[in-house]
Amino acid sequence: MTDTEAIRNHIESDPYCETLGIDLVDLKPGVARTRLEITDDLTNFHGTPHGGAIYSLADAAFAAASNADGETAVALETNISYLEAVEVGTVLTATAEETHDGGRTAEFEVVVTDEDDDRVATFRGRVYNP
Repeated sequence: MTDTEAIRNHIESDPYCETLGIDLVDLKPGVARTRLEITDDLTNFHGTPHGGAIYSLADAAFAAASNADGETAVALETNISYLEAVEVGTVLTATAEETHDGGRTAEFEVVVTDEDDDRVATFRGRVYNP
């Protein structure tokens, strides 16, 4: 097994993501893509996706991208802006990209889109590399 495969397997072993149904679909240093189909179990009392489900999808991409080089990175701060609601059955994709490398810290932007590539949410996060 290569280092790249070992890193991917380690990231994919996340039990929380497995519980929600979040899949890792692309992984490179500083870049990751995760995917989640919105099911009835992931909706709020309005019948739209729970903000926590969308946040978790974006956070999973952020975590994967920031740890894809095999070095431990931990979140310092995050925020998310919800832009559009989607319906049950929609498949959302979160694409994380490193936007700044400050050595011990780095910044990432995560864009969450639907199947039509319409932006549903924007997430930003900073990590610390101990």
